[in-house]
Order: sequence, then C-alpha cells, then structure tokens
Amino acid sequence: MFMIYAPILYITAYLIMDGKDDFQSSEIAPLLGVTIYGLIYAFFLSKFGQTPGKKAYDLKVVDGKTGKYIGFFRSVFRFIAFLFTATTLLGLFLPFYRKDRKALHDLLSGTIVVIEKK
Repeated sequence: MFMIYAPILYITAYLIMDGKDDFQSSEIAPLLGVTIYGLIYAFFLSKFGQTPGKKAYDLKVVDGKTGKYIGFFRSVFRFIAFLFTATTLLGLFLPFYRKDRKALHDLLSGTIVVIEKK
C-alpha cells in the first residue's frame, strides 16, 4: 500500500494542489487519491494476482472455486469491501476466528489468498 498510495498522495498534494494545507481542506482530493489507488490495486490483482506487497511475501489472490485470477471489476469490488472491512472491528478480527483465515472482503468477493509456488 505504501509503495503505491504514498506517491499518489504526494503528487496530489504538492504537484496538483498548492500543498498539504490545500489537500487537507479539500473534500475531493483524498477521495481522488483512494480512487486512483483502488484502480491501480484492481489492475495489479486482475493482471498478476498480486500487488507489489503481496509479491514480496509470495502471496496471490485467486478465485476461491477455480483458483484463477479474478477480473478487474471483481478486484474493484474486493477493494471496496476491503475499505469496509478495515473500518469494522468484525472485519478486522474475523481472520483470527476462522480456520481458513479469510477476511470479510475475501468472503464477500469469493477469493482466497494463497502462497505462490516457486
């Protein structure tokens, strides 16, 4: 997340806007940053099955039934579900209570995170 989202925030705040004060006072700028990040996130998941952070740990996100990469729009839905999951205590602690370690956004989107075989 840091490798992709931090540059988006920097570019938005300092190159597009007049600095952090304008960025913080804007209602649209943070939404624009999250939207751009979500689209990049969805592209990586649909094309490669992993983001750069997941690649560092040899993890892939695949369809829970077929084991194939998920499509772009399903990746967007998974990202939106992730935003919801991150804001709820249920979503945050759910993997600790499930045997399969699925988070709420994985349950909603029908995906699983698997270890990539070398």
